Amino acid sequence: MRILHLANHCHEIGNGIMNVAVDIACRQSERGHAVAMASAGGSYVRLLADHGVGHVDLHQNWREPLTLPRAALGLKALIRSWKPDVVHAHMMTGALLARFVRAGASWRLVTTVHNEWQRSAVLMGVGDRVIAVSAAVAEQMSKRRISISRIDVVRNGPLNSPRRAPDGGDVATLSHPAILTVAGLYARKGIGDLITAFGVLAERHPSAALYIVGDGPDRARFEEQARASGLGGRIHFTGFLADPRSYFRGADIFVLASRSEPFGLVIAEAREAGCAVVGSDVGGIPEVLEGGRAGLLVPPGDPETLGRTLCGLLDDPAALARWRAAAVRELDWLDTRRVADETVQVYQHAIDAYRLRLSGRPAAPGTGHPSPADRPAG
Repeated sequence: MRILHLANHCHEIGNGIMNVAVDIACRQSERGHAVAMASAGGSYVRLLADHGVGHVDLHQNWREPLTLPRAALGLKALIRSWKPDVVHAHMMTGALLARFVRAGASWRLVTTVHNEWQRSAVLMGVGDRVIAVSAAVAEQMSKRRISISRIDVVRNGPLNSPRRAPDGGDVATLSHPAILTVAGLYARKGIGDLITAFGVLAERHPSAALYIVGDGPDRARFEEQARASGLGGRIHFTGFLADPRSYFRGADIFVLASRSEPFGLVIAEAREAGCAVVGSDVGGIPEVLEGGRAGLLVPPGDPETLGRTLCGLLDDPAALARWRAAAVRELDWLDTRRVADETVQVYQHAIDAYRLRLSGRPAAPGTGHPSPADRPAG
């Protein structure tokens, strides 16, 4: 199959959308598909080339509307010369450009909704098939008038990523007990809630430390909150780390306190490292925690409950050990290869449906969109 991925850029900046797109493209190439990516470029171009994925410079940014006509012409020329079977758009601008230039062509357009909380996410409905990265995202998009019959759930999975070279198993030197989060520093990630929750347990556990790995526009606000709490010496901001695996290995507990979250890729990495995991009961987080089998779920936006939950784990070493053991069970479904293979199934369904429509024949019994594994549940 000939597959063309569209993205705004391919920079290594901790952007989950870009990481997923790169993982899928590399794994699809390994499976023998002809794969290319069109974007404005970035540090992942070398990695793509190493995995046999071609890259074409194509600047596509809705914030620069005067450049869009040129982008449309460039995309049309690229498609004419490269002749893809499927164009897979990971971001809104690419999806709309692809839809605009198609004009009756036979290639199929597949889109992925990575961030359903964005108002523009509904525009991803221009795809022939729309991939949702969790069942929660699929439910939300169906409520926003994208027909559920066109939505396929392909849950994210970042493990065994081609982006991660062997690192020797290094472990960060942290103060213990170590509580860790890895996230963009945005209000919706619940960083402020986590800092408040740390204050709930700090007196009872005077040696506990909180490590916040990531960067973002709200960092200064969160640093000020940490200073104002009187616990600034125990709350550590590391900034963005391209490879935080040593921190995952060094931590006792991983927390994702998001107030909205399509999936929670970092939880999968925390599970692999053997952290006990606490996550908000929101969006796709319950799915990556398998309904509470692999980690503890707490209400979003409730720092008191989060603090008590963390305190309970630190009070009970046996419970902490049980949750660490639970985290590492049955991780195969979080592998990048599974994600890439299920994504190709979606492509094939889009192609088959188009061919059936051209032939005028009804779909064969049982024909339908891929049926991914049942939603993880407790």
